[in-house]
Amino acid sequence: MKKRIALLSLCFVCGLTYAQESFTDSVRLVKENYINVFIGNDPAKKALVDRLAEVPKEKEASDQNVIELQQLYPISGEEVNRLVESIRDDGSWGDIDYADTKRSGWSPKIHTERILTMTKYYWRERKSLDADDMSRLTGAIHRAMNFWFSSKLVCKNWWYNQIGIPRTLGPAFLLFEQEMTGEEKREAVEVMKHSSFGMTGQNKIWLAGNVLLRALLENDWKLVREARTVIGSEIMVGAGEGIQADWSFHQHGPQQQFGNYGLSFISNMGFYSEVFAGTSLAFTGSQQKTLVSLLLDGYRWIVWKGYWDVNALNRQLFRNADRDKGFILLFTACSLMKGSTPEAKAEIEDMIRQSGLDSDVANTFVGNKHFWKSDYTVHRTPRWMASVRMASERVIGTELVNEDNLKGYYMADGALYTYVRGDEYHNIFPFWNWRRIPGITTYESEAPIPDPNRTDSRNHSSRVGGVSDGTTGITAMQLRRNGLNANKAWIFADDYILCMGSDIRSDSSASVITSVDQRFRRGEARSCGNGRFFHDNTGYIILQADSCAVLTEQKRGQWHDFMGMYRPEMLEEESVFSICLTHDKKRPSGYIYLILPASSVKEVGDFDAESIRIVRNDKDVQSVVIGGLCYLAAYQKTEVKTDSGDVLDIPYPGTYIIDMQKGEIRQKAYFEM
Repeated sequence: MKKRIALLSLCFVCGLTYAQESFTDSVRLVKENYINVFIGNDPAKKALVDRLAEVPKEKEASDQNVIELQQLYPISGEEVNRLVESIRDDGSWGDIDYADTKRSGWSPKIHTERILTMTKYYWRERKSLDADDMSRLTGAIHRAMNFWFSSKLVCKNWWYNQIGIPRTLGPAFLLFEQEMTGEEKREAVEVMKHSSFGMTGQNKIWLAGNVLLRALLENDWKLVREARTVIGSEIMVGAGEGIQADWSFHQHGPQQQFGNYGLSFISNMGFYSEVFAGTSLAFTGSQQKTLVSLLLDGYRWIVWKGYWDVNALNRQLFRNADRDKGFILLFTACSLMKGSTPEAKAEIEDMIRQSGLDSDVANTFVGNKHFWKSDYTVHRTPRWMASVRMASERVIGTELVNEDNLKGYYMADGALYTYVRGDEYHNIFPFWNWRRIPGITTYESEAPIPDPNRTDSRNHSSRVGGVSDGTTGITAMQLRRNGLNANKAWIFADDYILCMGSDIRSDSSASVITSVDQRFRRGEARSCGNGRFFHDNTGYIILQADSCAVLTEQKRGQWHDFMGMYRPEMLEEESVFSICLTHDKKRPSGYIYLILPASSVKEVGDFDAESIRIVRNDKDVQSVVIGGLCYLAAYQKTEVKTDSGDVLDIPYPGTYIIDMQKGEIRQKAYFEM
């Protein structure tokens, strides 16, 4: 009996030892994967890295997505040598404001970024540097880390303390782990403990990712698996914040967040998909399919020739944001290919070819899509792209957080952007008149732009939505806020956008305007006569307006005025082109105009406006017949008389596409009440 007990005990000890070794091997494999993916040892991404290296780095960066993009830039020995030479004896750098109190663009975070840069260079060159150079480098890293450990700096914005700093230093600790002393390792773990499981949406993912890094540092397989479970738990559709049923993304309530939290979400998930690939922690087939659908059915729509749609930037109107976010998405797409099916890989590769900066590949991804959960429409043709962003009682239009988007109060009031090259609105924000955002209807005033956190910023109407037949579509918005009323509709066709406004009135004595466009002047702005204008590959045909002004102005401005993290610095003058309609204050007003992207002066002059038959443009209905189809926005119950003389009943408010010859509704989408 004693021998049997002894044998069982020995088996138990051996089994425990084997299990511990297995767990250790698992942690080691995930850690190796993490480092390899983070460092960028992927030949498939080399072309992207080479193209990225041609673009100057941002000197002032607050967007975590952009900061992580900058971590992909090749690191030179000269750059690292400057850091090593300039670090002070106490481990600080003289050009960093360690007393900074900003909530966005917090200066001390630069210190952590420099630690990460040096540790990445250490990892890459650890087998090639001579003893003296290695000693200088590791000495600088030790000093910089210990300065951070001892200074205990805290930002007024919780995000830096719990997410941003651990997310930057965690990979640095992994890369430098073999050089760290026992005390440094303990301090590193304490930094990582500022993150714990909790919150929702992308914040939840960031926190869980930081816990994963701590688990890898502590070789804690149980915690590694728990972190993987929490990360994967957010790969679901339609549960409040996060991925929506239309493949848009929400955070901070029902608010479209493609370019902010949403980009972080899909970028992080692409990273973890690659890290966990080939291990027992790999995402399930269903989870991977959801992420690929978010990429191809959501994000693919919003990038045109490498530039991110302004309507999908959200509050992050940073310098070069449209270009930088486009790069981030392409790197993410590469990561998602690793765990995807061959069919999905082929589609992702096609997206990458067409969506790259300065891509000369013909655009074959075309169509019209209304993101009904986010009050957002995108229209793509082989030659141009356009988008409209709206708000409603269901959907928050915009936000002002941490001095980001100080002037963006009107950015979801029907903002309409058109793209041919992709860079039409690139870095224009400092020169904008923020009451003339393209497409919006609002008050003309010299008063400061309202603060959405202090002023009612919601649109008090549920009559907002759109419908598409896949190729064309109609989007409509009933604007009701701040005493201003307007019905706005957009019909998207192959060659143009028809814009209609009706029942425009207000309880204010201030003038009401509709901005047709506002962009940098490129070349001559020309009048083609009869309310027709041409500028920058785009035509404008004014069919109905109380008055119309076409302006070219010299404008000055600074980024600091609307993004508080930037230093006050007035920029050189730029020439800005704009078209604006002013509405009659004495009676309800309206407008009808066309935008013809990717056109010529001749095409604008020759355009047959009679091919468009306006049926109604009043307070109850906006409808037009084009090529046998009636595009209709009904704000009340109405009727439509078809070509055969029959009357078609429209019982519910919504958007409709009606076949006039057959006398039947082809597509419909009721406004969600």
